Amino acid sequence: MQERITGSEALMLALKSEGVETIFGYPGGSIMPVYDALYDYTRGPKKAFDHILVRHEQAATHAAEGYARVSGRVGVAIVTSGPGATNTLTGVADAMLDSTPIVVIAGQVPIGALGTDAFQEVDLVGLAQPISKWSYQIRHAEDIAWAVSRAFYIARSGRPGPVVLDFPKNAQVETVEFKAEHVSFIRSYVAYPKLSDAAVQQAAELINNAKKPLALVGQGVELAGAQEELKTFLEKADIPAGRTMLGLSALPSNHPLNVGMLGMHGNYAVNLKEQECDVLIAIGMRFSDRVTGNVKTYAKQAKIIHLDIDKSEIDKNVKTDVAVVADCKESLPAITALLQKADHHEWRESFKPLNEQERQKVIEPAIHPKDGPLLMGEVVNAVAEQAPDDTVLVTDVGQNQLFATRYFKYLHQRSICTSGGLGTMGYGMPAAVGATFGGDGRTVVCFMGDGGFQMNIQELGTIMEQQAKVKMILLNNNYLGNVRQWQDMFWQRRKSFTRMLNPCYELIAQGYGVGYEAVTDRSSLHDAVGRMLAADGPFILECAIKEDDDVLPMTPPGKNVDDMMLSLS
Repeated sequence: MQERITGSEALMLALKSEGVETIFGYPGGSIMPVYDALYDYTRGPKKAFDHILVRHEQAATHAAEGYARVSGRVGVAIVTSGPGATNTLTGVADAMLDSTPIVVIAGQVPIGALGTDAFQEVDLVGLAQPISKWSYQIRHAEDIAWAVSRAFYIARSGRPGPVVLDFPKNAQVETVEFKAEHVSFIRSYVAYPKLSDAAVQQAAELINNAKKPLALVGQGVELAGAQEELKTFLEKADIPAGRTMLGLSALPSNHPLNVGMLGMHGNYAVNLKEQECDVLIAIGMRFSDRVTGNVKTYAKQAKIIHLDIDKSEIDKNVKTDVAVVADCKESLPAITALLQKADHHEWRESFKPLNEQERQKVIEPAIHPKDGPLLMGEVVNAVAEQAPDDTVLVTDVGQNQLFATRYFKYLHQRSICTSGGLGTMGYGMPAAVGATFGGDGRTVVCFMGDGGFQMNIQELGTIMEQQAKVKMILLNNNYLGNVRQWQDMFWQRRKSFTRMLNPCYELIAQGYGVGYEAVTDRSSLHDAVGRMLAADGPFILECAIKEDDDVLPMTPPGKNVDDMMLSLS
């Protein structure tokens, strides 16, 4: 007869059968049986996992996101019930909008106490359902193997996303004869739609007849592992390609067909050319409002081809002429096989005068200023010049994110972790922790503003304990910089509660045993960056930034994409 084990140990075996190696979490009363089981599975002969003790449950989810984004595996967070569970919801919503596969497992009061307002009881399934791919309550130990396998299958398959498992305490202590399950099919869930041959033919015909084709490359290419298929497609049809913020490392920065970043603060030429192309091919992206600007006037001259695995994205924001609903690792080669070898030299050359305008008016002044205080662009550029080619860029949210994504380099796949859809301040530091565990030794640099740095500043404790080699670049301008820029531009310079009185970050770094250096002038910037990158361990490089440094170019909110501004005057 098979040995009976507790539900908590069954969870350990179920996670092990899914290939989990790293868990981010925080213990508490309603998850204590699981943590007792975890004790044996993080040491000794049963060791299967590394558990990273974060300092806040929100950080556990962001760390799981960073791990997933860099490794391509499912990130895992384990927390307790009540506030422990509700603290994860921001990370769950962030992962949902950015298609990041994580599984959050939260303790819950015993099922006999549900509905009694028991201590730290909350309806987690009800809260999580609208912001997750699946949320489920494991009410009995016999359901653990099935629920965990189903959770991981849903999280990683199709369009990835977060799954939340609510785990009542009775199911954690009940005994069960465990047998691993491997869910690979759910009748009501079509993870990989069947590719339509007719749609492939229609797409290929439009591309073959195009005079001014333009590709918009999103994170879906990286999620599908289709970077090589993308390059083959673009090169055969000679199609210039812009990349969304989350898709920046789907195509190398130095690829000749890469024409820059899309969006409100993207590159000038590619944004204007969206309004000139005759065929626009969107690949694994969702036509976010930050990309399209005023959707009523967006790319009206173009035939739109949309490649996406998620049918719900088709025609949601932009009307599509041809929809190719499938995994782009399958759809891209199918279309490529029908393409004629093309040469769009004249069309590609037309980007260059616009690129030169941006270089002269925006890029050179931002990365090579002649005098005055330090600028964010020059700090990002200094790090990019010295960092290894496979470095992982992590950002927080705000001006630091916009400057970092614009001026960093992307030469290796899965090289960017940033909060795109939700725009979560406080994302950067915990996501960088996760990236160090998922990055297989790659250098991890994390750009943060003084606002976002303080939102999850307690994770310096996690960094200290783990000696996670995160290189943190603190761009300190004593403002909530992005909000301040909008106040200056659109609110008559009424700076309502955006100036910040900041602590002494050097003392904070000392308290956490983290390396620290301050840069106040550009003459010392290059060497300080070198020392940060060479440091054996975590490091904070605080840079004193010009207070009114503005991100440009910019398409004002609600304006047409070709209303992009190169200056504020």
